[in-house]
Amino acid sequence: MSNKLTPTQHAILSHALAQTQGKVLWFPETLKGGAKAKAIESLVSHGLISQKKRETVVTKAGYEALGLKPPVVEPRTVRTRETSKQATVINMLKRAEGASIEQICAATGWQPHTVRGAMAGALKKKLGLDIQSSKESGGARTYRIASQETPTCQA
Repeated sequence: MSNKLTPTQHAILSHALAQTQGKVLWFPETLKGGAKAKAIESLVSHGLISQKKRETVVTKAGYEALGLKPPVVEPRTVRTRETSKQATVINMLKRAEGASIEQICAATGWQPHTVRGAMAGALKKKLGLDIQSSKESGGARTYRIASQETPTCQA
């Protein structure tokens, strides 16, 4: 399709971009029933809007048809099981020196009560890990996994 939009298409796309961050929620009052359905069908068939699940949004082609630059979408970093916070805690506890609550808080961004809860619930109860703790005189309490036979992180 050329960049030539009908007045109705222009109004729908302009409103979506200006008022609702690209979501198509508004149609002119003159569009009722079949005319509204035809307008939506035309926008979809020309690739100007996209209907995904329950949301209708303006596409890259819709932005370009209005002479605008589409927004740049930053790719999200995908967290895998190997890079999850739980896996980070398990790896820290596997070290010979173990880890303190403070070290785990710094690595995960969790509060101390969250670390203790994760060790008691997810690690001990759910995964069945044998977590031992020790405290040197005047030092911080250190936690470590007693046996090196640890299951893979399944959380």
